[in-house]
Amino acid sequence: MKRVLFLCLLTLFFISCGGSKQSSTADKTYLHRADIAKKPIHRVNPNRNNTRPAKEKKVEIYEETLEYSIDSRQEIIDYAKTFQGTRYKFGGTTSAGMDCSGLVCVAFQKENIELPRISRDIATKGVPISLREIEKGDLVFFKTTKKNVISHVGLVVEANDGEVRFIHSTTQAGVIISSLDETYWKKAFAEVRRII
Repeated sequence: MKRVLFLCLLTLFFISCGGSKQSSTADKTYLHRADIAKKPIHRVNPNRNNTRPAKEKKVEIYEETLEYSIDSRQEIIDYAKTFQGTRYKFGGTTSAGMDCSGLVCVAFQKENIELPRISRDIATKGVPISLREIEKGDLVFFKTTKKNVISHVGLVVEANDGEVRFIHSTTQAGVIISSLDETYWKKAFAEVRRII
C-alpha cells in the first residue's frame, strides 16, 4: 500500500513539473540595458507553438522597451554620494578607500547593475550620447594620461543649464564632486555614456 501511495505521489510530482515548463523563464527576457546598446535582440514569440523551430516567428526587442525609473538613477547617485570624502585607493571599493571605477561599480551595484571593474571597459557599455543629451545618472569618461585612452570615469549627479557636475574619486582628494567646466576636466573629457 505504501509503495502504491509513493508511486502515485511520484507520478503527480512529474506531471506537475512537466506542466510548469510552459511557464518557465525561457519565454521571458531579462536583459541588462548596458548590454543591449540599440542592437535588436531576437527571441521566439512565446504565444506561438514552439514545435516547429524552422518556422518560428521572431520578435525584436529594443532597448527603448526596457524602462528604468528615474528613481533608480537617483538611488545610484545618492548611494555614490555617501562615499564623499573617502580617500583614494587604487582597486578599492569600500569606504576605507576606492578608485574612480570602484565608486561607479559600487554605486550601480546598489541597483543590481554589474559593470566592468576598469574605466576603459566600462566605456564599452551602455550607449554613447552627446553632451546636449546628458542627464543625471550618465557616466562621463576622461583621458587623463599621455596614452590617450580612457583612464577615468565619473557619475553625473547634476546637469542643469549647461553645467554638469559629477562625482568621482581622484588621487589627490578622494571622492569629490567636480564640474565639467573646470579647466582640467574640460580638457581631459572624452565622452558620455548612458547605462540606464
